[in-house]
Amino acid sequence: MIGFLAFVVFPIVYSLAISMFQYTGLQSAQFLGLDNYGRMLADPLTWTSLGNTLYYSAWAVPVGLVVALLLALAMNRQVREVVVYRTALYIPSLAPIFALSFIFIVLVNPGTGIANQLITLFGGQERDLLAEPTTAKLVIVAMAQLGAGNAALIFLAGLNNIPQTLYEAARIDGASPIQQFGRITLPLLTPAIVFNLITGVSGGLQVFTQAYIMTRGGPNNGTLFYMLYLYRNAFSYADLGYASALAIGLFIVGLALAVILYGVSRRFTNYEVAA
Repeated sequence: MIGFLAFVVFPIVYSLAISMFQYTGLQSAQFLGLDNYGRMLADPLTWTSLGNTLYYSAWAVPVGLVVALLLALAMNRQVREVVVYRTALYIPSLAPIFALSFIFIVLVNPGTGIANQLITLFGGQERDLLAEPTTAKLVIVAMAQLGAGNAALIFLAGLNNIPQTLYEAARIDGASPIQQFGRITLPLLTPAIVFNLITGVSGGLQVFTQAYIMTRGGPNNGTLFYMLYLYRNAFSYADLGYASALAIGLFIVGLALAVILYGVSRRFTNYEVAA
């Protein structure tokens, strides 16, 4: 309870209070009321950064769920080397994001990167993927899939919780592996899917490090994600009051998405697993 109050409730209340002031952290704060929120709504970069963030989440989260589920199915195979497979598949999730960012800069290098070699191999033209707004965002989406190992562990726990008697009964009835997956595995994994979906959206709204290192928000604000814009206002422009208003805005957006996702998910989530 103390940790929740100190690290969750207090930062929210403090940000809410600071958002009503013009505050640099060094000078006396000047009360502005709700002016920072009006400025936030009228600021085109607020909507640009929010749009970029939602675009990133709309691609990274669903693709990440599919990748994580495939990883979990691979890690759940009953073979002697399964421990080695699980370790190899999970290792990319342990790599720091800043290190992966530098690796991806090399991979998409227009002169020597393997990404452009693959593009030209399939008949495409060599291009600087980080120099175009859409491809730069997609590069960051692709990079996010290296962190799918964490969600895969949640799926793996869900897979291990499904009684094998259900599969045995299905096989006796002549169900194919695809039918077993669609009628047993997927329905009983819905709690894990919902959990990974909500945490994935939460992580997507906070995307920052990749864009900060790889593109600095460019080109043409194409990768100016919400957290990067918030960071600029807080630490580059020393406008802590406006940055706090942006933080409260992001909190409201995240809370609204979580409520919507949870409400929708209640219609199809199956929490009943036979013992």
